[in-house]
Amino acid sequence: MSVEIIGMITATPSSEVDQPLGDAVDADFVRRFAQAHERAGFDRALVGYFSNGAEGAVVSSFIAAATERLGILLAYRPGVIAPPLAARQLATLDQFSNGRLALNVISGGSDADQQRDGDWLNHDQRYARTDEYLDALKAIWTARGPVDHHGHYYRFKGALPSVRTLQKPHIPIYFSGSSPAAIQVAARHADTYMLWGEPLADFAEHVQQVRAAAQRQGRSPRVSVSFRPIIADTEEAAWKRAVELLERIRENRTRLGLPINDHAPANAGSQRLLAAAQRGEVLDERLWTGVARLTGAQWNSTALVGTAEQVAESLGRYWQHGASTFLIRGFDPLDDAELYGRGLIPAIREHIATLQQRRAG
Repeated sequence: MSVEIIGMITATPSSEVDQPLGDAVDADFVRRFAQAHERAGFDRALVGYFSNGAEGAVVSSFIAAATERLGILLAYRPGVIAPPLAARQLATLDQFSNGRLALNVISGGSDADQQRDGDWLNHDQRYARTDEYLDALKAIWTARGPVDHHGHYYRFKGALPSVRTLQKPHIPIYFSGSSPAAIQVAARHADTYMLWGEPLADFAEHVQQVRAAAQRQGRSPRVSVSFRPIIADTEEAAWKRAVELLERIRENRTRLGLPINDHAPANAGSQRLLAAAQRGEVLDERLWTGVARLTGAQWNSTALVGTAEQVAESLGRYWQHGASTFLIRGFDPLDDAELYGRGLIPAIREHIATLQQRRAG
């Protein structure tokens, strides 16, 4: 399969570099950001889930209306909306977007963040609920008649599959989570399993673990890996930009009173990135962990630093170890999306095509 490239769209122009304290929604920015992704050649754009931000399904609907081809990867937390309503909501969005919707299922890694939205289940309970939730969603999406469900977390009778997904058999499921509980649920449900950008050897080992679990379920998901590329015309200029970005992030966190180099994350993905950061600031030649170390790796925060061609070559090594999807977003989000379209995205596609030709023959 060809490589898939995903960006990320937020409802305001914010990142680690600059987190404004104003309105949580800027419709004109979302329109420009979405159209920039489409022009740049991204296949999809992730719309994140934030307990303190704009609601993702509504943002996704706006993006679909503002673009023609760009796919949407909607981050979705099971449990906030009951499965019958969620099935209708998401199928409706799939119809209005002309089949451009995919779901990034995130069960939640922070108890405090979950509780903001009224969820008091613990970590393993959340993944057990996700398993049941996805069973229920897929049952409704693929049913020919009313659906009854009597499970541990949900009970409903006569749920109607009147609103059908445009995509068949259902909306694609992307799945995030690195804990043992997450991997077991991913093995059953993920069409694409998503990892943050780890050192290559760690990534390869983790992919083998996930694939072994999926094979036991008779499944073979695609694999996505996420990075924050920092590119420039020369390698020296790219590393100079990395240093400047780190200082800007440090200043911003100081301004906001956020911790620096002092974190104990609860989720396994962040723990894995911080463990990598402890091994060095630069790994595998150009994997930079400076921002992950500074911010506590609360999200995908490792960067690949270099020219567009050098970063594409690094991503090619992840492709050789099983990645077929790359989620790339910058620290200056809109400017970087445009920058990636001018150099990095074409370089990635060209390099992967070359590797495919070599593998074929």
